[in-house]
Amino acid sequence: MSERQSLSYLQKRFADAGIQPQTKFGQNFLIDLNLVQLIAKSAELSRRDVVLEIGTGMGSLTQLLAAEAGHVVTVEIDPYMARLAQQEFVGLNNVSLLQLDALRRKNQFAPELLQVIQERLADIPGGRLKLVANLPYNVATPVLSNLLDIDPWPNRMVATIQKELAERITASPNSKDYSALSVWMQAQCQTRIVRVLSPSVFWPRPKVESAILEIRPQKLLRNRIEDPEFFHQIVRGIFQHRRKFLRSALQSAVHSKLDKPAIDGILSSMDLDAKVRAEQLSPAQMIELVDLVREGLE
Repeated sequence: MSERQSLSYLQKRFADAGIQPQTKFGQNFLIDLNLVQLIAKSAELSRRDVVLEIGTGMGSLTQLLAAEAGHVVTVEIDPYMARLAQQEFVGLNNVSLLQLDALRRKNQFAPELLQVIQERLADIPGGRLKLVANLPYNVATPVLSNLLDIDPWPNRMVATIQKELAERITASPNSKDYSALSVWMQAQCQTRIVRVLSPSVFWPRPKVESAILEIRPQKLLRNRIEDPEFFHQIVRGIFQHRRKFLRSALQSAVHSKLDKPAIDGILSSMDLDAKVRAEQLSPAQMIELVDLVREGLE
């Protein structure tokens, strides 16, 4: 396993196949076995788990996951890479390798991928879905965000992503990185950065630092949100005007369907100052705000 994760092994396999890593697919391979093992360990897998891996690569992480999980559904968009990875999975009967684009139609998951996940979960009594992946940078945001919109809901997400994105997801109110994505994730999940990764642990080396991010979805948090789709829509609308006072940003987000006196009444009921900005509100406050807006529009 350690040899198959080494830079020399990867370079030889690529040279023998006559291919190169594809920038357009965000192919940066983790060449430090200890970090690959840390990703798998952070997921705390058991035979109850169906693991979704997006970005199979050469299958090094896939093999570690298959040793612990009930089943691994791994997705690779690059047909050449998928063929190489399939050769690594000989003898593994709990790995389903899908050669397709995991995201389609405005970044929604491919229906055939969701169908395979559902089928594998149905095979395991009490099955749980977990995402464990070295995510390509260009799909990390929609993958993590949209996983909170599917059924079944994921039990855990552990992913290697761009450090800047990890900092946005885990950011606190009143910080420069706090955003609509921060609110969406933290309103439903516990989030933490497990480890920051230097570009030197990847091949080819990316130009930025990465991070292993752990996300633990929480049903108790999710249940506070009456209408998740509406919540997501309004939060994104508010943060599109984050430098405006919340009153103006909120009016823009609801397309002026609430007048200023109505908005002032909502802010007053929450004891919020007229000059408060969206970035000052905690996820819990944002949930309360959006609930009051939804009631005001009914």
